Amino acid sequence: MKKIFLFLGLSIALSTAVLAKTQTIVFGAGCFWGVEKYFENLEGVKRATSGYAGGSYANPTYETVLKYRNTTKDIVNHTEVVKVIYDDTKISTQKLIKSFWELHNPTQGNRQGNDIGNNYRSALYYSTEIQRQVALRTQKMYQPLLSKAGYGAITTEIKPLKRFYAAEVYHQNYLEKNPLGYCPNHATGVKFPAGDKGKVDVVYVTPLGGKEILVIDAPHCKFCEKFKAKVTDHYNGSVPLRTTSQDVLKGFKLTSKIQGTPTIIFIEDAKEVYAYTGYMDEKAFYKAVGAFKLGEESEGYDVAFRQATDGRFCKQYDAFKNTGDGIFIDKISGDILFDTKQRFNSGTGWLSFFKAVEGSTVEKEDNKYGMRRIEVVAKKSGAHLGHVFNDGPGGKQRFCINATVLEFVPRENVKK
Repeated sequence: MKKIFLFLGLSIALSTAVLAKTQTIVFGAGCFWGVEKYFENLEGVKRATSGYAGGSYANPTYETVLKYRNTTKDIVNHTEVVKVIYDDTKISTQKLIKSFWELHNPTQGNRQGNDIGNNYRSALYYSTEIQRQVALRTQKMYQPLLSKAGYGAITTEIKPLKRFYAAEVYHQNYLEKNPLGYCPNHATGVKFPAGDKGKVDVVYVTPLGGKEILVIDAPHCKFCEKFKAKVTDHYNGSVPLRTTSQDVLKGFKLTSKIQGTPTIIFIEDAKEVYAYTGYMDEKAFYKAVGAFKLGEESEGYDVAFRQATDGRFCKQYDAFKNTGDGIFIDKISGDILFDTKQRFNSGTGWLSFFKAVEGSTVEKEDNKYGMRRIEVVAKKSGAHLGHVFNDGPGGKQRFCINATVLEFVPRENVKK
């Protein structure tokens, strides 16, 4: 199928892990002078920069983080951190994070040694899903080693990186400029087992087979959050949908370059069919799902999105007209639209119901072809379903509905 969606020039949150060949992670392990020196000397680390992160206010300075170091009520203070840019082909994320745990004492809360204050708290701010997984799992591995050595519980703050502020110029490479300067060692001496013992296995997202939808998002992407709240949190369709990050995909054959988030990728048998980058509203998303699931040249797609009409006594009508007790759902969104308890045989050759499930459809005027009718549309997906007339038995309404846009679910299979 041709790619029907192109990248929109929207102001979107870009994921550093997607665009860069190297990885970025931020560590807080006490006074940043010594931490910066430690990491910049590791093979595979390209750059280490002292700075501030994790706070609730903008543009922190050395003076402000000292000012707020005992404040916890209204302001979340930044902590002294080091942004580490590394080549993960030369130093693994696991080795780097393990070195962070071993570098300092992660059990002291708002301090490191004699440096006291919330600006010295232990912290790890990740920028990829793999970093998050490795951080949490190595923490779980390190805690019993610390406990055995007589240390308490780990207090490290592990959160997605929201923003990093570089520290003042005089803090950068401070110990190179001041070789006799203060370089504290807060390491506990507790080490991870050598070699591959205790290796962290990353949980990857792998193909399910058949049709599926992947939504690639990133931390603090406001368009991702909006898409989740407005669309995917309410998705009930039969095509599996998973929200994930690009760095944990494995086994997929993607042709599009992921340049921003959210990116919605439609997959069949592990291969990309088409992709869309940027926020999609509900109607645009379900039109894309309809094209993907039904096919743009199918009768069902014609009915749903080109306002076509099933032929009388069509094949799908014959399959549905005598079903047992159950419900009819939107073939695209999965929402319940009609109940067999409201079905009757009108003899017209189209499915007929006295009413739709409350809140599931929208009715609007349709004056095409010189006729005055009331169109029935699925509220969530926007799919055209049919029309409603006032000629039902006993003066009731007759919802005249196309069968090709519906799926039937027996009552016993309906989720409670």
